[in-house]
Amino acid sequence: MSIPHLFRCPISLDIFTDPVTLCTGQTYDRPCIERWLAAGHRTCPVTMQPLGDAAALVPNRTLRHLIERWLSSDHHIPDPSATATDIDDAEEPSLAALKRCLLQSNAGANNASTVAALKKVATLASDSDVGRACMLQLGFLPLLLQLVFHAPTPWDLSEQEELALQCALSLLPSSPTSPHHDCLNMLRTETTLASFVRLLERGRVRVKAGLCKLLETIATAAATRELALAAASSARVWQALLPLLQHGDERVSCAAARAVAAVCLAAGEHAVRHGAVPALFKCLSWASAGKGGVGNGSNGGSVAVSALAAVEAVAGTEAGRRAVAREPGAVRALVRHVFVVSSRNEGSEHAVAALVAVCRGESTRAARSEAVAAGVVTQALLLLQSQCGARAKAKARSLLKLFKSM
Repeated sequence: MSIPHLFRCPISLDIFTDPVTLCTGQTYDRPCIERWLAAGHRTCPVTMQPLGDAAALVPNRTLRHLIERWLSSDHHIPDPSATATDIDDAEEPSLAALKRCLLQSNAGANNASTVAALKKVATLASDSDVGRACMLQLGFLPLLLQLVFHAPTPWDLSEQEELALQCALSLLPSSPTSPHHDCLNMLRTETTLASFVRLLERGRVRVKAGLCKLLETIATAAATRELALAAASSARVWQALLPLLQHGDERVSCAAARAVAAVCLAAGEHAVRHGAVPALFKCLSWASAGKGGVGNGSNGGSVAVSALAAVEAVAGTEAGRRAVAREPGAVRALVRHVFVVSSRNEGSEHAVAALVAVCRGESTRAARSEAVAAGVVTQALLLLQSQCGARAKAKARSLLKLFKSM
């Protein structure tokens, strides 16, 4: 469809999803301008005027409202799939028509038109950045979440609900500061949390992996901080999540490891209290012993890297440092992952950072002795000579300084 020029971000040329205005008066999509600023630029991309040290991003609510009104006016977008099932005899249903169909299906009954609408949404979300942005602006995400977590939730999901979960995951914004994440707070109810846990325990492989991805987003998004803490403080969530670290399907174990890492970063003390530390080291052992290892690029390697990232996050709290230091074999396991032959050293930075946290301070003298006995100095020196990144090398130097007196 023809998008008005003023509704497009000047950086991406896509329709705005979260318009923000700089002090120069220029408006950009928040994810785009945040990437520009994160790259070290301190000028306005359009005017090239200096922004100073504080580049304030002011939400442009008026523009966002105008875009939402324009999108709601039954505009049509091209159908990217020639064989997609027609909805209500329309070959190219408008976004408004798709939304009406989903609204009518929220009573929980499966029907062919809802499944067809969800397939159309899934196609648009995967094939079109513009379609994804438009659906996000029109409020498709909360509708899809309601389809997944409507009450009463069955032990498993139907085709309709699985498609709704797939579509919701496709629409999740990439920026953790996006205001669209706020709709995830609808999950913060006793009934929904219970449904989430049941589906983690009994759902099919794709459902479990999808729910882990959803939990990862909740833990990292700024708008869902309270929801993340509520999930992290729930023993039932941890009882359902931690066993997935060693799931038979590596798609699930990878997604679970990333979710645990994100939750540990948001609420490390809760993770320690609910047994995340021993579960993470069991996962490391499992991933390294025939399930992909750390460095060959397989899913097992991704599991190990995410588990190491979670250990680093947990070790950032006092309770986590003590738990890792007390865990039998934990320090030796971290030393083994400082440098792995033929790896891309993806997990090395996390392993080194965790060791720095655990071995710092007088109260962890035993951990330092165990690390030395495990060959930490040799491993760190090998890492410094490898092709690892600058941050990993800087942390390796910090680690070596801790053992200078020994």
